[in-house]
Amino acid sequence: MAETVLSFVLDQLSIFLREEGRLLGGLRHEVQLISDELGHMRAFLRVAETKEEDADPRLQEWIKQVREAAYDTEDVLDEFVARFAHHHATGFYGSVRKIFNSVKTLRARRKVAEQIQSIKARVKNISEGHQRYQSEFGGATQAAESLATVNNTTWRYSRDDALLVEEAELVGIDHPKQQLISQLLERDDSQLKVVSVVGMGGLGKTTLVKKVHEDLGIRRHFPVRAFVTVSQPCNFQELLKDLTRQLHNDLKKPVPESIETMTAIQLKQCVKDFLQQAGRYAIVFDDVWDVEFWNAIRFALPENGYGNRVMLTTRKADVASASCNKSQDYVYKMVPLSFEDSWTLFCNKIFKGNGCPAHLTDVAKGILGKCQGLPLAILAISGLLALKDLNIAEEWEIVRRSLVGELEGSGMLDRVKKILSLSYNDLPSHLKSCLLYLSIYPEDFEIPCGRLVQLWSAERFVGKREGMTVEDVGYNYLRELVNRSLIQVTQIFYEGIPYACRIHDLVREIVLSKAREQNMIAITTGQYTKWWSEKVRRLVVHSSSNNTEQHQESQCYSFNHLRSFITIESMNPLISRTLLSEVLKNSRLLKVLDLSDEETLEEIPNEIFNLYHLRHLNLCRTGVKVVPNFIGKLRNLENLDLRETQVKELPVEILKLQKLEHLVVYQKVDVSDTTYGYHGFKAPSKLGGLLALQSLTTIDASSGSVVVKEIGALTQLRRLGISNLRREDGKVLCSSLATLTSLRQLNIASIRNDGGDYEVMDLNHSLSSSMRSSFLQSLRMLVLRGRLEMMPQWIAHLQSLARIDLYWSGLRDEEDPLAPLHHLPNLVTIQFCGSYQGEGLCFKAGGFLKLKDLYLKKLEKLRWMEVEKGALPSLQELSLDTLPLLEELPLDIQHLSCLRKLGLYELGSQLMEKLENLNEETEDYRKIAHISEVVIELRTDEGWKRCRLWGKKM
Repeated sequence: MAETVLSFVLDQLSIFLREEGRLLGGLRHEVQLISDELGHMRAFLRVAETKEEDADPRLQEWIKQVREAAYDTEDVLDEFVARFAHHHATGFYGSVRKIFNSVKTLRARRKVAEQIQSIKARVKNISEGHQRYQSEFGGATQAAESLATVNNTTWRYSRDDALLVEEAELVGIDHPKQQLISQLLERDDSQLKVVSVVGMGGLGKTTLVKKVHEDLGIRRHFPVRAFVTVSQPCNFQELLKDLTRQLHNDLKKPVPESIETMTAIQLKQCVKDFLQQAGRYAIVFDDVWDVEFWNAIRFALPENGYGNRVMLTTRKADVASASCNKSQDYVYKMVPLSFEDSWTLFCNKIFKGNGCPAHLTDVAKGILGKCQGLPLAILAISGLLALKDLNIAEEWEIVRRSLVGELEGSGMLDRVKKILSLSYNDLPSHLKSCLLYLSIYPEDFEIPCGRLVQLWSAERFVGKREGMTVEDVGYNYLRELVNRSLIQVTQIFYEGIPYACRIHDLVREIVLSKAREQNMIAITTGQYTKWWSEKVRRLVVHSSSNNTEQHQESQCYSFNHLRSFITIESMNPLISRTLLSEVLKNSRLLKVLDLSDEETLEEIPNEIFNLYHLRHLNLCRTGVKVVPNFIGKLRNLENLDLRETQVKELPVEILKLQKLEHLVVYQKVDVSDTTYGYHGFKAPSKLGGLLALQSLTTIDASSGSVVVKEIGALTQLRRLGISNLRREDGKVLCSSLATLTSLRQLNIASIRNDGGDYEVMDLNHSLSSSMRSSFLQSLRMLVLRGRLEMMPQWIAHLQSLARIDLYWSGLRDEEDPLAPLHHLPNLVTIQFCGSYQGEGLCFKAGGFLKLKDLYLKKLEKLRWMEVEKGALPSLQELSLDTLPLLEELPLDIQHLSCLRKLGLYELGSQLMEKLENLNEETEDYRKIAHISEVVIELRTDEGWKRCRLWGKKM
């Protein structure tokens, strides 16, 4: 972390001295000296940080001093710029020059001189300490440097294959899985049975229980299921809401809106009433920390005579025993993997199951022995070793020697932490900063990857690489952390792009500890907390369930050094207003301000527009309605996020933000009872002047061709959203698209008539020849909302397209929507909703080779579907929804050997009658018997009812 801070400051010093050094007068020499001394320290610091965990206190103190000196140097530079920058001058350093030359008093200049002299003296003392430490620790430098260096050129095994072994595929899990399944399926048709799985963190409790919960036999036997993460601390009311939503969604029933205003007692009764009528259920409560939780939740779990099951995972034996206090209950104690299973997992992770090379066997077994059979530790250490050169045994020996002795005699948890710390120490400095930054999120929080990468960028943790955007580099960092088993991806946006991720509890403990040591993050819920340092540089506010707590931090600490203020989920409104007011009043150097989900924030505080250094402003899902003209003062702003606010128009002053890269402004609106669209914002007529834009969504095109034409000037765009496109502007839009050579995501919606229906959009225009190697090669996701008289011809040439969504296209019978998509080599997801008026769809042999997900909805004239043998060989999920004339299952559906989930909702009456009477003797049963999960919707006396086919008596 210190090396990252130091590198950033040195870059800033270099630019400052080159561009504006003469303005410093006699101080230029002093600043140059600071830069030189810090530069000399950087190489040693890079090595020293790999040893920080095991270094003696003197070296740790030296690293801390360098880190603080770098931070304070950055403060001095930013104070200088903020003091003398004039917001109406042209350019960053031009503004400094204009004001500095007009200063009539030396007071401000003398203050800067005093600060620089002070920094210089500190750096000189640190440098002298460096000379002393270097001779003492130099002998270990070579080994440490080897440990810290990752071989970026030797990739003997594909990282995508060798490093991304699914954690759900852990070895040694089959026997305990079968034990738990037999306990759950044990014949007892009357009593509620509780099964608790207990063991220390990292043993794989959650992985095991998830595999049990998702087992086909369990799904068939228990049609009502939910998986709830509890964690610590537990917001019981929100947990009950989550449980209520899961139960209703599992049976495809509407979630009662009233749950948002219910008390905990009312929510428990709501859950109990639902389960009483729903039938046999199986519910998992994962990561339970105290007995009080079980005592509170058990009254919501009815004994309805169906032989229901509840599973708990916990690290605490008293929780397991308290929940399993009846004779039929069962406690399963997790144990570490055997050495044989550990070895199998280790080799699967690194060598793809091919076996360990002979010259590495002894050292590998020595390393594996220190993992003590803990799956998390094995995954972490193997993720580290997989990056080493397999031809050089010494690199593995360095890792083994680092573990020997240090772990002897310590508890198992300490050993795991040591191993995880070693994985952390092995990270390059830029990845250390990125990993430590995850400490801003609460335990078990699902982290949005896009927001995380933008925060990394705004914090300057992400470096620049030739030919890549900063965002691309940030996602590479994210994948690197995933590859090292330090974080886990939980959702995918489209193929290859992670949407959400999590950090394991034990990894988070390491991250939190190191972030505190380095004074990187201060976290508060609004009540008094003792922080590690008075120099708070990043303040993160977590939501609090206690509405009576009083805000006290700001009475004890200054925010003068604050660079980032971030809220995670909504705060207590009183705390929010008070704390935000004090931060804005005292934080002149703020660069990151993220207030997403602060619903009570209805207008942008004027103090924000005085934050000259602000780079990241996130007001997503706040109550903001208007963006003032003052927005033009934020000349360094790079990201402005106004998603799901009430902002409908941006002022012309937005054009002054020449560094703006991401502009996201839209409102989500319901188009029907099952789909939604977006209201975009009305932009100034010369929006094409924002040449740095990479994200622009969603722009309202109803004003005509002028704004559509401006889009063509934004040649750096990677994401584009357009709403209210007029038919007559389609040709202009196609011409603009031809210039967007880096576009990856495109979302277009046509204008709607008075009845709310989408009108025709005309996109069937030829594109320039340059498109053959640019737009057609780069676009990965295409969403079209609106009527199409014919499919745009250029869609058939989108070689990189991974996902296409067509809503309300209404294509005629003679216009086969599958034809242009048939041979697209990278297409993974298709979603059609109201997109086709024909009677049949045929997936031809040899087509859609990579398609995994197919969703067909509201194709109300569709009578038949056929899947030729050899088509859709990779399809995993098929959903057929609201196809009222479809009377037969898709022809040759039995050939879809990879199909795991089939959803059948509101289909033709004859087909639904067949499904209602389905049994093992029927032909339709044989066609779909190989599918793991089948969900159908049946008409009952009460109306349509969705349920799982397997395990439910029809």
